[in-house]
Amino acid sequence: QVRLVESGGGLVQTGESLRLSCAASGSDILDYGVGWFRQSPGREREFVAAIARDGSTNYGRFVQGRFAISRDNSKKTVFLQLNTLKSEDTAVYYCAADEAGSYARLSNRYQFWGQGTRVTVSS
Repeated sequence: QVRLVESGGGLVQTGESLRLSCAASGSDILDYGVGWFRQSPGREREFVAAIARDGSTNYGRFVQGRFAISRDNSKKTVFLQLNTLKSEDTAVYYCAADEAGSYARLSNRYQFWGQGTRVTVSS
């Protein structure tokens, strides 16, 4: 089974960028669809983006071109580029893997989860 570790979170100012990483071990990242979700206090976990086994991508409706998901197969890592960050993007960001290889929006479609990385956007 795959193990996931997120990194790259931090404190930034409004309008700045961050690149989050989701490093996989134990299994080949190519065998899975990988999604990013986020959760802030008092809110439900929210779908951000996902990349399917075949490389197809899917984004949450709020993204509106600001974020981009990509995968580096040689590094077994999936990235989430966050641009033009807003204060409402403040959350803990989680990556998750789906054995079916999909890019599903529903969190219950994913079997494996990382511990999360915190993003704080200060205005």
